[in-house]
Amino acid sequence: MVPPSLHLISEARPLIDVRAPVEFAQGALPGAVNLPLMIDEERRQVGIVYKQQGQSAALALGEQLVSGDTKQARIAAWQAYLAEHPDAVIYCFRGGLRSQIAQQWLSDAGITRPRIAGGWKAMRQALCQRIDAAAEQPMLVVAGLTGCAKTTLINRLDNGVDLEAYANHKGSAFGRQPEAPATQIDFEHALAARLLALPGKLVMEDESRQIGNANIPLTFWHVMQTAPRVRIEMPLDWRLDQLQHDYIIQLEKDYVAHFGPAQGWELMQRQLGNALIRLGKRLGNARLQRLQRLQAMAFKAHEEGNPQAHEAWLAPLLTEYYDPLYRYHLEKQRATAAPDLHIGDWDSCLEAAKQWSA
Repeated sequence: MVPPSLHLISEARPLIDVRAPVEFAQGALPGAVNLPLMIDEERRQVGIVYKQQGQSAALALGEQLVSGDTKQARIAAWQAYLAEHPDAVIYCFRGGLRSQIAQQWLSDAGITRPRIAGGWKAMRQALCQRIDAAAEQPMLVVAGLTGCAKTTLINRLDNGVDLEAYANHKGSAFGRQPEAPATQIDFEHALAARLLALPGKLVMEDESRQIGNANIPLTFWHVMQTAPRVRIEMPLDWRLDQLQHDYIIQLEKDYVAHFGPAQGWELMQRQLGNALIRLGKRLGNARLQRLQRLQAMAFKAHEEGNPQAHEAWLAPLLTEYYDPLYRYHLEKQRATAAPDLHIGDWDSCLEAAKQWSA
């Protein structure tokens, strides 16, 4: 066994997760590949027997279900991965029977690999503790109206923490990506893995606590709310160019890359249309219908080779909804937030963040 050390994460060690696929989908360790000892249905059956008849009966059923060709196929999958990643470490939920069985079967096949003591549970506890510890580190928050390229600025910094990337969501109703958003567990693990490399000052974007399906851990979030800030101020046409790139051009490329030209285009339109609908209550029915008409006209023009037409609905969405919402949020924060360290254009805010970091 190896202790549940965060060095396994910071060194990007290959990890073999032998839990069932349903467990892996709920959240895994960074860098892990799922090569299960039992698939979901096998695990379900064994779990029922464990509850009704105890461990011995459950083990007997497991040996029956995962035997013969099935057993050899599982071992072969581990062997194939280890042939390319010979330093991989095995883990299961608590570092118990499943990883022990996998370790023994590999040993019988002539391969010796360690498993993580305490398994996924112990490693997750250590990763969550790293996030709590990071709340004690100096933080700088980058604020600004929608479209001010705050995420781009964060990623220009060696100590930037891109929360939206870990959530796989751009942080607004329009921020959904072609891939599924991160689970809460995967978000926290990705954040902790980034923090392992940043023992000093941290810079991150001003975010709502919820990003996609994930919530920023509460202790970390509270510190963000009182951290010093730099605030980017850019004109509307500049911000529209940024939104055009991020939410139209790049989004279309991502959807087409995942689903092909026809389906990708349809799914992108559906996502942006549904995003407007999700804002319906706040926009009001009349405004929603007006923006939907403008959006539909923009998609038609886009198909004819004019993606710039999306400004017709993006501009009023900014000036009538997102900008007033942000200014309200800014006024609400004034009572608790530290004074802004710097207010200026994008380049000057990047320089201010670099100077603070240094």
